[in-house]
Amino acid sequence: MSSLIPRPHRPSGQRLEIDERALARIHAHAVEGYPHEVVGLLAGERSAGRVRRVVPLENENQADPARRFAVDGLRLMRAEQAVEADGDEVLGYYHSHPDHPAAWSDADRDQALPATAYVITAVHGPDGPEGDGERTRVIDTRAYRLADDRGALLDDLLVLLPSP
Repeated sequence: MSSLIPRPHRPSGQRLEIDERALARIHAHAVEGYPHEVVGLLAGERSAGRVRRVVPLENENQADPARRFAVDGLRLMRAEQAVEADGDEVLGYYHSHPDHPAAWSDADRDQALPATAYVITAVHGPDGPEGDGERTRVIDTRAYRLADDRGALLDDLLVLLPSP
């Protein structure tokens, strides 16, 4: 099912804190990558659920980059190792939905890992469904976590913190 299918909001009971600078970086990446999906890592302190920085990755999907992302496994592993070498932990991943809501799709759920945060940003072009006719812009950002039964992604409480 697509991200256009209405999904019930089911809270995960988890919160994901992100500072303004990290969220701005996700939004800038989504706008720059439009009309393709973008993808990246969420790095920070796992025990506090606090994202301190984001690490943009390249969407390597050649078949349908506007609707799906792909990252080479070796590149992903190296990016994760670099995050850990810098003293941070990988909390999860982010990606964008061009001209679609910030709602999870079945493909997002099928790729999700347990105990991992997923941030989805809706970005719309000027002529997209919620476009303003002038510029590409971010419409919404939401955070999710895989349910124990793997049947859905549950809503994390996304808390915006001031940048240090």
